[in-house]
Amino acid sequence: MKIDTRLAERLKKINPSSTLAITSRAKKLKKEGKDIVSLAAGEPDFDTPDFIKNAAVEALNSGFTKYTPTTGTPELKKIICQKFKKDNSLEYAPDQIIVSNGAKHSIYNALMVLLNKADEVLIPLPYWVSYPEMVNLCEATPRFIKTTAANNFKITVTDLKKHITSKTKVLIINSPSNPTGSVYMRAELEEIAKVCVSKNIFVISDEIYEKIIFDGAKHESIGNFNKDIYDLTITVNGLSKSHSMTGWRIGYLGAPSDVANAISNLQDHSASNPNSIAQKAAVAALAAPEDFTLKLRQEFQKRRDYLADRLSGIKKMSFTLPQGAFYMFCGISKTGLDSIDFARRLLDEEYVSVIPGASFGMDDHIRISFATSIDELKKGMDRIQEWTEKL
Repeated sequence: MKIDTRLAERLKKINPSSTLAITSRAKKLKKEGKDIVSLAAGEPDFDTPDFIKNAAVEALNSGFTKYTPTTGTPELKKIICQKFKKDNSLEYAPDQIIVSNGAKHSIYNALMVLLNKADEVLIPLPYWVSYPEMVNLCEATPRFIKTTAANNFKITVTDLKKHITSKTKVLIINSPSNPTGSVYMRAELEEIAKVCVSKNIFVISDEIYEKIIFDGAKHESIGNFNKDIYDLTITVNGLSKSHSMTGWRIGYLGAPSDVANAISNLQDHSASNPNSIAQKAAVAALAAPEDFTLKLRQEFQKRRDYLADRLSGIKKMSFTLPQGAFYMFCGISKTGLDSIDFARRLLDEEYVSVIPGASFGMDDHIRISFATSIDELKKGMDRIQEWTEKL
C-alpha cells in the first residue's frame, strides 16, 4: 500500500496551520530563557472566577462524575434556554439545545449534519481559521466573500448576493468577529436575513464573543428577527470567552428541532456527553450576575484603547478599531513583508509573537491580541514600533 493511500482522501483538503511554525518557535525561545511578549493569545488572560471553580469542586465531591445525557444535563439546558431568551430574544425548548465540547465542536456538528459533498458554504474573509477546514472535513466547498477595512470587514447584501449559487447551503456569520472585532448592526443583519430566507440558506451564527463588545454597542442575534430566519439559524455560543473558561470545553447551540435532533444523533456516536463536572460549572456561570463579564469587558476596552493609541503612532501599520472581541487586525503592507515573514522576523528579532493574517485569509495583515496586561502590551508595542521604524 502506498503511503499516500493509507489515510482518508478528505484529509488531503485540510491545510496545515500557518501559525504552527511561529507558535512552536515562540515556545522554544521561551524555554531558552528569552523574554517573549505574547500578543497571540486567543483566550482571556483572566482566571476562571472562584465561584465557578467552587461549583466544579462541589460536583466532584458529590460524585457527579458519571455519564450525562449526550446533549447536556436538563439543568444546564434549561438555564441555556433562559439565557437565550434573556440575552438574545430567542425562544428555544430544551430539546433544541445541544451542549458540546466547546463552541468549535458545536459549529463542526452543525456543518456535519447540514452539508453534502455538492454543497457550498459562504464565509466572510477574513475568517476564523477553523471555518474553511471544518467545511473541507465535511467534503463540502468553502466560498469566501472578501471584505474591506473601509466597511469594517463586514459583508454587504450586494456582496452576499454576488456569491450565492445553486449550491449555496450555509452562510457563517461571526459577530463580534475573530480576527477583526467587527460587529454587525441589526439593520445589516436584517438585510442579510432577508436574502438567506429568500434563497433558503442556513445561517450558522457564531456569537462566542457576544459579551465582549465595546462603546455601548448592542449585540444582535440574527435568529430572532422572525420565524423564517429562526427556522434557518443555528445560534452558537459558549463560556470560553465570557467566563474565561477556555479549558473547560463547554459550548452550546440552539437550532431548529430537526437540526438539533440530527446533531444529537451525531454526538451520540462521536463525542457523547460533554464533561459532567464542567457542565455543573457552566450552570453556576450562567446563573450568576454578570459582574465578572462586565469587569472583563471594561478591562478589554481599556486595553483596546491603549493599543489603538500606540498603533496610531506607527507609520508602517494600519488598523481598524474593533467593536468587540480582543483582537486588533493590523495592515502591514507598508512594511513590504507578507504576514508570515513579518511574524517570523518580529519573533526572532524582537521576541514578540503575533498571528500572521495568512491564517485568516489575508496575508497583508497580522492579528494582535490584547488578552494580556497593559504592561505586556506596552513592552510589546515598544518593540514593534522600534522594529518597524528600521524596516
